[in-house]
Amino acid sequence: MKFAYYPGCSLESTGQEFDYSIRAVCQALDVELVELPDWVCCGSTSAHATSHKLALALPAQNLAIAEELRLDPVVPCSACYNRLKIAEHAIKTNEEVRRQVEGLLGCRFTGEVQTKSALEAFTRDVGLKTISKRVENKLTGLKVVCYYGCLTSRPAEAVAFEDPENPQSMDDLMKTLGAEPLTWSYKTDCCGASLSITKSDVVYGMTGRILDAAVEAGAHAIVTTCPLCQTNLETRRRGSVNIPVFYFTELMGLAFGLSDVNNWFKKHMVDPMPVIRSLNQAG
Repeated sequence: MKFAYYPGCSLESTGQEFDYSIRAVCQALDVELVELPDWVCCGSTSAHATSHKLALALPAQNLAIAEELRLDPVVPCSACYNRLKIAEHAIKTNEEVRRQVEGLLGCRFTGEVQTKSALEAFTRDVGLKTISKRVENKLTGLKVVCYYGCLTSRPAEAVAFEDPENPQSMDDLMKTLGAEPLTWSYKTDCCGASLSITKSDVVYGMTGRILDAAVEAGAHAIVTTCPLCQTNLETRRRGSVNIPVFYFTELMGLAFGLSDVNNWFKKHMVDPMPVIRSLNQAG
């Protein structure tokens, strides 16, 4: 199985552990990732607030590269995924937009590729049965809440690949790894995204509600798909809440028994090792 791979800016900086874990897990599952040559920033989060054309042209440039490779692009970052999916939807459903973007980029779109989030690629294309066969160390005893955030589910007509109000793919994946996903009401709430920089007081309130709800649900950890969500939830916190936030691929690597997992965990702002050690002690 082969995909085009769009890491995006975050996975080469603040979200490196997401990039490392995705590549390692794909190797363990015999999934080949072909990084898009000369990929460009998707424009999130400022382009769509300043120029509609630029907000479409930037992600469309990456779609054009994927079409040249004839491979569906896998996009880990939720913000990048959102921008590429919105551009893809606009190009496929609006002839005028397609002509405008083609004119800007000097290319022709065939519509043959479909942008996928990393979560979709693993749960739908690779499949939970295949993943279950690779599990060596079940995450028994680990209680988590799955936090999808807002950008993997909205706007639903362009982005969501499952129920936008109550997605289940990450919950099902956690069950496959042996963890226990808990029921809670904040799985698609917004973390505040880049307002963390300009209006951090607002974001503290938003992340505070999410963190409090996770603790109230009885979770040992939060699992997410987004570098910005992960950063906000680990750094924009008030009080004594000290719950780690994992990328779902990190927990896949842990369950697979991969040797690099401890290096990924060292990059977290909230040390996840006490939770990991408690699993080992329980086992």
